[in-house]
Amino acid sequence: MSDEMPSPDGSRPVKLLLTFDPLPERREEYFNYMLGEFVPALESLGLTMAEAWHTAYGDYPLRLTGFVAPDAPTMKRVLVSDAFVELEARLQDFVENYRRRVVPASKRFRF
Repeated sequence: MSDEMPSPDGSRPVKLLLTFDPLPERREEYFNYMLGEFVPALESLGLTMAEAWHTAYGDYPLRLTGFVAPDAPTMKRVLVSDAFVELEARLQDFVENYRRRVVPASKRFRF
């Protein structure tokens, strides 16, 4: 049994995983940007926020956020859009150790 979640049309959803460390001196600005602009904008582009994690212990990035697209073509369209490029660049003003990757969406936790 697969843990991947099929779409109604048979295509497979994919997940955008973003990991990073918010800059301590820009914490309030980071939260305002993420909640007030970044997440709503990605949702308007066609992604759905699926998860947000905070690392409490260990040598890992402090934040992991996941956004799901119904299929790989939708994800690609979002990632190459001018809107996403601008949103991602602005996010990097508030964080360090930024990394993004696209993986098959599944019900299991992925780092």
